Amino acid sequence: MNASDTPAGTMGGNPEQLRQECICPECPTYTPCARDAQELLYCVAGRSPRCITEDLGCICPTCPVADRIGLEHLTFCLLGSEAAQRAGRDAR
Repeated sequence: MNASDTPAGTMGGNPEQLRQECICPECPTYTPCARDAQELLYCVAGRSPRCITEDLGCICPTCPVADRIGLEHLTFCLLGSEAAQRAGRDAR
């Protein structure tokens, strides 16, 4: 199963479990602003609305959420959710 086969919102996973597995806070691009706003799961929720503006490196390929759900894209915090990137649009 991949992200295009799963329901919108949780991409087929338990939202709390996905939050616990999310490694966004370990990413070099993740900012104190994003931490304070408790932003996570950009692959599902879409790009950061205001906290992340610069790509300082992407660890999405090592994320257990991305692996388990079968995500194909990267840099969700800046480029939008998996669904938005697959559709070829920005998720702002």
